[in-house]
Amino acid sequence: MLRVNSKKVKPGDTFLALPGTYTDGHNFINEAIEKGAACIIATHGEYPVKTIITEDTRTYLSNYLKELNLDKLEKIKIIGIVGSYGKTVTGDLITQLLNNLNIKTAYIGTNGFYLNGKITETSSTTPDIYELYELINEAVSNGCEVLVMEISSSAIIQRHIEGLRFDFIIFTNLVFNETNQESYLNSKIEPFKMVKKTGYAIINQTDPNYEYFVLPQNTNILYGPDNSNYPVKILNANYDYTELSINLNTIKIPLIGETNAYDYIPAYIIAKTLGNDEESIISATLSLHQVDGRFEKIKYKDNLIIIDYAYDLNTINRVLSEARTLVQGKIITLIGCGGERRQAQRPLIGNLVSNNSDFAIFTSDNPRQENPDDIIDDITSNIQNDNYIKISNRKEAIKKGINMLENQDILLILGKGHEQYQIIGSDEFSFKDRDEVIKMIK
Repeated sequence: MLRVNSKKVKPGDTFLALPGTYTDGHNFINEAIEKGAACIIATHGEYPVKTIITEDTRTYLSNYLKELNLDKLEKIKIIGIVGSYGKTVTGDLITQLLNNLNIKTAYIGTNGFYLNGKITETSSTTPDIYELYELINEAVSNGCEVLVMEISSSAIIQRHIEGLRFDFIIFTNLVFNETNQESYLNSKIEPFKMVKKTGYAIINQTDPNYEYFVLPQNTNILYGPDNSNYPVKILNANYDYTELSINLNTIKIPLIGETNAYDYIPAYIIAKTLGNDEESIISATLSLHQVDGRFEKIKYKDNLIIIDYAYDLNTINRVLSEARTLVQGKIITLIGCGGERRQAQRPLIGNLVSNNSDFAIFTSDNPRQENPDDIIDDITSNIQNDNYIKISNRKEAIKKGINMLENQDILLILGKGHEQYQIIGSDEFSFKDRDEVIKMIK
């Protein structure tokens, strides 16, 4: 059997030495031989077992896996999602909608590998090609017709998806990083060169960078403005649901906020493209459930509690703006910053939250080896307003936020989203924002 992890090598296996971001498989060849590897595939070197020298071991691997799995690839449609934000919600909603339409669908993304209602952890948002093919095999073996996958820019740069071809590729949005803008853009465009001749590129035309993704060789489907293939209008957004018009068809989705609505649209387009009728799609849409930790609503009396994974300036600003379009009372925002991460952003986050909330509660996130109070002091160091308090214990902070709710207010609980733990020091403690809220409001 072909192995890329020397620790998994068994007698008679072939070991392929992959270069990685932090380690190089060539450094583990001797370990693989000691474990019984009968063949080595590498870019250089001489070894006491059968050796194949190739110019690029990653290309060798992707070609080998593709050839080995040709029959599997013919049995499943692969949908890829590209964008700075919204990939998780988009992928989850596509998976839900297709499964509701009796098109058995699996999903790979930030929250793991979804199959048959179960979630399995993966090594990353977009696992390396070896793990991807293992998941493709598992999906096909379980009768899946479709596999949805998030595609991160780092995975593209590290060639995790090399050799794959997509039946659908989706562009949600693009927010440039402060550095390496050209390489970031090019990485996002790359999967759009990997669309099958019979495939489709689905592109959010409301994003100012959308034209980069409209490649002439693809069948492009654009959505958003009146001149697109699928014009979209938000008809009603409230604390319970969002109603929108897509190509003059009215759809009610049981999720809140314009962002969630736009993340739903690719699911609708794919369902239509696969031949489902409008009535079936509308019915299947009504059965959608919220995506864990992504603008996730909990009703409390006539107030709204929203849990979201937003943790950096761009995502926090998006959530605050979204909440402002919905709120009928005041906005209370609870947030912390992760320890040993993005120290320079902390005072900027503090100001952003204070300036765009009626009241703010600054608390701990995953402090790791840092003192939680020091992190909170960094967050509040440049705030000019007096509309905030500091509570380092996150559970107590959530309790305080809930107790402050009065009349049609929104409490935003940001930073941890779907996470089921809190990292304090070197230890992980069981903790999930949603679970804490549910216990407190019962």
